[in-house]
Amino acid sequence: MNIEEKIKPWLEEPFDKKTRDQVKALMSKPHELEDSFYKDLEFGTGGIRGIMGVGSNRINKYTLGKSTQGLSNYLKKTFPSEPIKAVIAYDCRHNSKDFAQTVCDVFSANGIEVFLFSDLRPTPELSFAVRYLKAHCGIVLTASHNPPEYNGYKVYWSDGGQIVPPQDQEIITEIEKTNFESINFIGVSSKINLIDEEIDSAFRENTLKVCRASENAKSNFSVVFTSLHGTAITLMPSVFEAAGYKNFHSIKEQEAPDGDFPTVASPNPEEREALSLGLEKAVELHADFLVGTDPDADRLGIAVRNLSNEFVLLNGNETMLVLTRYLLENYPGGLTKKHFIGSTVVSSPVMEQLAAYFGIECKLGLTGFKWIAKMIEEFPEQTFIAGGEESYGYMVGDQVRDKDAITSALLAAEIAVIQKEKGSSLYEYLMESYLKVGMYHEELVSLTKKGKSGFEEIQNMMYEFRTNPPKDIAGIKVQKIDDYQKQTSLYIDGTSVKLAYPKSNVIIFTLADGSRIAIRPSGTEPKIKFYFSVNTKLEQVKNYDQTKKTLATNCKKLIQSIGI
Repeated sequence: MNIEEKIKPWLEEPFDKKTRDQVKALMSKPHELEDSFYKDLEFGTGGIRGIMGVGSNRINKYTLGKSTQGLSNYLKKTFPSEPIKAVIAYDCRHNSKDFAQTVCDVFSANGIEVFLFSDLRPTPELSFAVRYLKAHCGIVLTASHNPPEYNGYKVYWSDGGQIVPPQDQEIITEIEKTNFESINFIGVSSKINLIDEEIDSAFRENTLKVCRASENAKSNFSVVFTSLHGTAITLMPSVFEAAGYKNFHSIKEQEAPDGDFPTVASPNPEEREALSLGLEKAVELHADFLVGTDPDADRLGIAVRNLSNEFVLLNGNETMLVLTRYLLENYPGGLTKKHFIGSTVVSSPVMEQLAAYFGIECKLGLTGFKWIAKMIEEFPEQTFIAGGEESYGYMVGDQVRDKDAITSALLAAEIAVIQKEKGSSLYEYLMESYLKVGMYHEELVSLTKKGKSGFEEIQNMMYEFRTNPPKDIAGIKVQKIDDYQKQTSLYIDGTSVKLAYPKSNVIIFTLADGSRIAIRPSGTEPKIKFYFSVNTKLEQVKNYDQTKKTLATNCKKLIQSIGI
């Protein structure tokens, strides 16, 4: 179907006059018109995410309505004899509240009982609420850390995790069969129930289970927090207060939820600039610990003091290493072969090494926490402890089935308090962790390629890496190529082994020295991502800084060799 054919229905009913007028106005902007209609929004690693506006490739009342109508149809087919329940949450972004109401209206119009948070709430609380209320599904309106023009729609199933195969494809098929004319937007108010304090309290109690540090030690520990204008402000302060932290300081300029994110270039705690106000305040107050969260409070950035008493930011791999090591060292009753941790194929191999050190299993999934949540469901005979991925996400236990910045922030603070009481620090705890499992250094390079031409460029880049793979990178031989699209591992000697993963557009090159380069298009942004990992043995803690510099140099050579 060409662009003209895709546009034509949007100029007629059932699309309202405002929408029709907006489409007509776009006709004088050919490039923008094409980008709004050249494809339909697709489910990626985090559901549907895109720029707000009119068109099939935009987040709007109709694309969300179609998705919700299709999901309603699927729910009614899947649970024909049950009263169906859905939980809805939304973040601070522009239109999130209105979009949440649209989703509620469509669900309720289809006879589905809806539980809507009365105000914005973190994504992990939505995951928790689905399980707490024994709902069949959940939706959160959010675009996580994307720029202000974005919004999104994450779908969760009854286990509290995001949808995975085969349900995701079955739901997508049902959505594709749904016509815009069939969307029922006329909500039934008696089917919509507001929720807030009861769920907040239950979520908070679950989070407080990670507390181990003494009240006295916490009185000498100072925390600085920034919500980056997002939803964490609704829970993080009360969680830390309930945990006994008296010296908790929130960045006032970034407390108010605001979809424009006015004080940052990007509301992404992966980026140092986003935490600059927090770092300034932490230095001013002589604080011990800084934590910042993204708009829907599923990702967290942490800063701690190094041996020179300067604040350094931990990356996602470093954070999950220290949190997981602590949980494994202090697991009640000790560990057995039935315990496991989870991570993803593009994250640091350090998690696999850590699991081996403690004699348990590390299961790996594709990118996204839905795959870690799926592990819990697939292996009920085993006990899940925690899971993390490189993109600043972490999950403690199985009550929340998605990355959870609230619980993870409290856990990190608890570890830092305990270490300080011992005369050490969280930073030293990280260095000691590398002594046990080897030292790893990772870097992520993301290339933004917007619009239809950018989408095609990304596809061409993946095609080239797949069909003309390098035989060596930075002078180091490629020993293995994992192609998750072809579901095969190809070794240097020509042997091929099947990969036991669903198809995914990911390629990983493993080099002779153990270095790795993973390449994948983002599922939520117009980007292609390159994940670099290098490692070596750390002989002594005193060698940490020099070893880190050496690994950073090696990583830079790989990046230059790839030519990006």
